[in-house]
Order: sequence, then C-alpha cells, then structure tokens
Amino acid sequence: MGNIHLTVACGDYEIVRPIKEGTVKIDGVDLTVLTDIDSSTRHWRFLRNQEFDFAEVSSSSYLLARDNGMEIEGIPVFLHRRFRHEFIFINTKKGIKEPKDLIGKKIGVKSFQVSAILWMRGILEHEYGVPHKSIHWHSEIDEDVEFTPAPDLKWTRLKNDQTLEEMLLDGELDAVIHSDLIEPYLNGDQRIARLFDDYKGEEERYFKKTGIFPIMHVMAIKRQIVRDNPWLPVNIFKAFEKAKGLAMQRMFNPRIVPLVWYRHAWDEQQKLFGNDPWEYGLTDKNRHTLDTLVGYSYEQGMMKRRWPLDELFLNVSQGRKRGGFRV
Repeated sequence: MGNIHLTVACGDYEIVRPIKEGTVKIDGVDLTVLTDIDSSTRHWRFLRNQEFDFAEVSSSSYLLARDNGMEIEGIPVFLHRRFRHEFIFINTKKGIKEPKDLIGKKIGVKSFQVSAILWMRGILEHEYGVPHKSIHWHSEIDEDVEFTPAPDLKWTRLKNDQTLEEMLLDGELDAVIHSDLIEPYLNGDQRIARLFDDYKGEEERYFKKTGIFPIMHVMAIKRQIVRDNPWLPVNIFKAFEKAKGLAMQRMFNPRIVPLVWYRHAWDEQQKLFGNDPWEYGLTDKNRHTLDTLVGYSYEQGMMKRRWPLDELFLNVSQGRKRGGFRV
C-alpha cells in the first residue's frame, strides 16, 4: 500500500522550509505544499471552502469553527506567533495618550474575530482596563466564521468602498488595531502614530508578567482524514517539529540573515524566551496561552462555551519515554 496524498496550505516560513523543499517528509504522505496564499485568504479558503486537507489557520477562527460544529480537528503546531502592542494606530488629533483614552472611541479592525484583534482586545481589557464593550468596533471584511455577536456589542461593518486607513486619516475612526503595519504609517503620515511608542518595552513587560507569547495560528485538519488515518496527526506533528529544529540550527548562523545586529537580537531572544519560544504541543506554557485565548473568545461573545483544550486539539503523544532515538 502506497503513501496517501495530501495538500497543506501554510505560510512560507523558515520553520516550514524543510517540509516545503522536501528535506523533511511526513512519513506515509506524499505532500503538496501551498505557500503562495496570503493569510486571510488561506483561512477563508480552508474554513469556508475546505479546499485543503490541512492548513495553518487563524487560532480565533479555528475556535469559532469548532464551536459551530465544523468537522475539523486541531494539531498543536503553531507556525505563527506575534506580540500585538505594535499594531495599535491612533489619529494624532484625537487626544489619545494612553490605552484608557480608547474608552468610548471608534476603533477599526480588519475583521472582528481575527486572532490579532482578539488578543489585543483581551489584553486591553485585562491589562489596561479598557472593556471591549466600551468601544464601537468597525470591521472591514467578512468574518472567516460567522457568529451572532452579543446584543450589547457596538459593532458596525464598513461598506465595500470604505477602508480603515482612509477613515483613520480622515478622523472618522479614532484608532485602528491591525494585524500588520498599515500603509499610511509606513509612509510617515503625521496624522497617524502608534499608541505605544515603546511597543517593544510594553511587549516585554507583558511577557514577563503573563508568560504569554501570543499564538496567532494553529494547524487544522479535516476530521474525516484523521478517522481514515489515525496515525497521521502524530506524523504531521513530528515532521513539523523536525523542520523547526532544522530551521533553528540554520538560523543560528548570523551569516544567514542580512541584519547588522542579528546576533544581538538572537542572544536577546534566548535570554528572555529560552531555547524554543516557538514550541509546539500542549506544553504547560502553550496550555496557559491557549486557555487565555479561549477565555477571551468566550467572554467576548464569540464562543458559546469555554472549551477544554483536550477537546480542541488532538493528542500527539507517543507515550511516556517513547519516541526517542532507540527503536
């Protein structure tokens, strides 16, 4: 009996390169790897159309998909993490100096449920005293997974010809929380600034206090494929774990990256986060991070119940003291 044929869609990351290039293979699988898809489109195409056998998807949207009964499972592989303090932009004429100045304001987001926004809403509420229901939210694109918002949530969907950036520049929005750097800021438009000038300092303080390095994306797989091939989740996990290890070995060489202070950044990361900030699996740290995300989704009215993590992610354990080099 030959290998099964599967298609995965994911980001074009260094930690995925060995799988994309075929250096690392998933045992028992002939794999087609699709990386030329932007994140939001990839999430939509998997969660709405189920075009891929498994895919890297928004962690927030994955939670909603499961809460709505979608026939998928999670594999605890987390290809994308990012702190989010950097991505709150304000109109400089609105008198916003600190997070609590956002209370009662109009804030634009790409979509309400996107992971970056869910994390930052939760952080603003729990770390800075800015309740998510004190904001009038304005979203630009459709949700990956539709849901019924809480009746007292102030939320407007923009028209197709409206954009967050233009509305922020014109003062129709007071602030924007985005998943990326917005173009007017990159162009140096003085009408826009970051809420946190020292965003890196804020992110470091947040991590030291909470131990959370926010998980943005998870790996999701069609449930029927797992039923037909119960051995598959462990093999996928092992392959992505191996690929990450090879990538980190490669990145240890400062000649790989054309950055002057690259080695300084590497050493700084090691000191703060340890050897593997990108760890996979339901480790204690990852459980704490994911439990926090589930809590935010539930309290912000997106999930109907607070799911236990062991229901949301497949068990990829090979047994105690198993899976080593001795066979």
